[in-house]
Amino acid sequence: MPYIDGFVLAVPKDKIDAYRALARTACAVWLEHGALDYVECIGDDVPYGQLTSFPRAVMATEDEVVVFSWIVYRDREARDAVNAKVMADPRLKAADMPFDGKRMIYGGFTTLLRASDVVG
Repeated sequence: MPYIDGFVLAVPKDKIDAYRALARTACAVWLEHGALDYVECIGDDVPYGQLTSFPRAVMATEDEVVVFSWIVYRDREARDAVNAKVMADPRLKAADMPFDGKRMIYGGFTTLLRASDVVG
């Protein structure tokens, strides 16, 4: 089963173009080093909940948008190998991060279920 790295972060609305440029570079780097897929999504219907929500989780302000993204790998071992190469890649080391990385939530996930495994 595939292994997934997931991310949630807040990007200032006036830095979306800079974030998009960074995401394009990051996508190329991750895929070049062996990731199977790379997806970036900008929040469109992400309400601020009373107790929990994506915006609360990353302390998003009125002038920020929530980004939800994930990277797919063959398995955990491939993820660890790919990420070691990515972290050493000079294209990302020199990149200006157009968001507050301290408020980013991320983690690695083992796949529990895929539609392709149950439909078919």
